[in-house]
Amino acid sequence: MEFRMAKGEVLLRVSAILFLVSTACIVAFDTETKVVILMIKKKATYKDLDALKILLYVTSAAAGYNMLQLCKHSFSACSTIRNFNDSYYMHMAWISFLLDQIVVYLTFATNTSAFEACLFALTGSEAFQWMKVCNKFTRFCYQIGGAILCCYIASILMAMISTISAYKVLRMYSPKRFLRLKGK
Repeated sequence: MEFRMAKGEVLLRVSAILFLVSTACIVAFDTETKVVILMIKKKATYKDLDALKILLYVTSAAAGYNMLQLCKHSFSACSTIRNFNDSYYMHMAWISFLLDQIVVYLTFATNTSAFEACLFALTGSEAFQWMKVCNKFTRFCYQIGGAILCCYIASILMAMISTISAYKVLRMYSPKRFLRLKGK
């Protein structure tokens, strides 16, 4: 059971890394240049929207974090069998769980804020006197939409990883363990 769960966690982490790297690459390398008036050209990049800059940084950091967790997982698989009474393992499980939660929420929040900013670029806002940008830069907007979709998929995968981390933490607090400690 534990082997299948570890294998599933590795598969989920690798998938999340692929989606996070895809998001970062699409956002970073997506540009489109249009002629606005005669010889004046306007280039659309992720630097034009602060939410996309932050999305790029957060998805890169989240991919790096998941890569570090994979390294930790492969290192712990090579080491000796863990003892569930070991306080080091308990602390590491809690730290992994909390970091997984932080990464999931941070990635989801930045992706949602980028989505909201992109909606303003798509629809415009007369109250703020913002023009519709996606009428001119359609390819750029479609690709950013694909990046946002990839990031939502990565967030869902990382939420599934977080449930595995929660299971690892909570199984250390089984009633049998507490009854055994109470009897001592």
